[in-house]
Amino acid sequence: MTNTVMSTYNRLPVSFSHGKGVWLVDEQDKRYLDAISGIGVNALGHAHPELTRRIQDQAGQLLHTSNLYGVKNQQALADQLCALSGMDNAFFCNSGAEGNEAAIKLARLYGHKRDIDRPTVVVMEGAFHGRTLATLTASGSRKVQAGFEPLVNGFTRAPFGDISALENIAKNNSDVCAILLEPIQGEGGINVLPDGFLEQLRALCDKHQWLLMLDEVQTGNGRTGKFFAYQHSTVMPDVVVTAKGLGGGMPIGACLARGEAAELFKPGNHGTTFGGNPLACAAGLAVVDALQNDKLIENAQQRGQQLVDGLNQRLGNVKGVITVRGKGLMVGIELAAACGELVQQALDAGLLINVTSEKVVRLLPPLVINQDEVQQLIDTLCPLIENWAAQRDAA
Repeated sequence: MTNTVMSTYNRLPVSFSHGKGVWLVDEQDKRYLDAISGIGVNALGHAHPELTRRIQDQAGQLLHTSNLYGVKNQQALADQLCALSGMDNAFFCNSGAEGNEAAIKLARLYGHKRDIDRPTVVVMEGAFHGRTLATLTASGSRKVQAGFEPLVNGFTRAPFGDISALENIAKNNSDVCAILLEPIQGEGGINVLPDGFLEQLRALCDKHQWLLMLDEVQTGNGRTGKFFAYQHSTVMPDVVVTAKGLGGGMPIGACLARGEAAELFKPGNHGTTFGGNPLACAAGLAVVDALQNDKLIENAQQRGQQLVDGLNQRLGNVKGVITVRGKGLMVGIELAAACGELVQQALDAGLLINVTSEKVVRLLPPLVINQDEVQQLIDTLCPLIENWAAQRDAA
């Protein structure tokens, strides 16, 4: 049979029929513990009752009217997100990449307002911000960029977590107007910023009048044990982008801004047909309510610590395991060599994982995961990694 879907993914040989909580069931009725949650999207797991009810209720009333008119759910979600983040306003879109595009456009408007002819945004090595032309340029991966040249001008790159490199850029590039980075790099391998780095970065941005823009597409919405990852620090950014977990499975993203950055967009500067429609925002409101009312952010912190401790206990002395790192339920296990074969092996064992940056096992389970399910994750995954390490050592 001809495959009428474009070949843009190396898909695993499985298709799911339904799910509940952290569990998915394939078309042969085999169950899988979902430790990747749709790449960090299914924050409330599968078939969450209240999220399902809210989507059904809204679908029976109104799906879409466009942003030519007021959208009640959009205003309500903006109010919630601004209260939780400390930001002043929100632009709603459909994805993380679109949110990052909005942030980049804000940076350019800000730069031109400061009479910078070629506004430049500092981005990080190892970053991933999306697959549109601007966001793949901002990403630090030649694999993502290859074949799509010419890339977009207006970016300069620095090592992740290196404040001295950024200070050097500040001395030598007067066109810089903003910096865009992930508090924890997801696709880059679950790389966590050093303690105190965001405070140093905030001071540097204030000194040089740069916007501090955080890509919290993967780290936001409770994933790291705070609503946003920057809330582990004392820092307030100027722009925050969120998506993934915000809709619990519905496509939605948001670019949040405060202060001068919140006043840059005027009618006609930016827009979207689908962004912030009643259905997507109903889902977003359900997710935000559940994160707070069901104490899922606290659960992410507790279960994440259980996961890291359990992995370290089992794998800490295994040759070929470099480190276990992350925050909350965003955890990476760095191995000494490429380990993509573990994805299929885990699938065979009834566990869904992901390998990113070639040698980092990435775990992003739903925030509803419980203590027994975390232990099952550990008990299923660790023997696979131990066997991988033993085979590599014997080779």
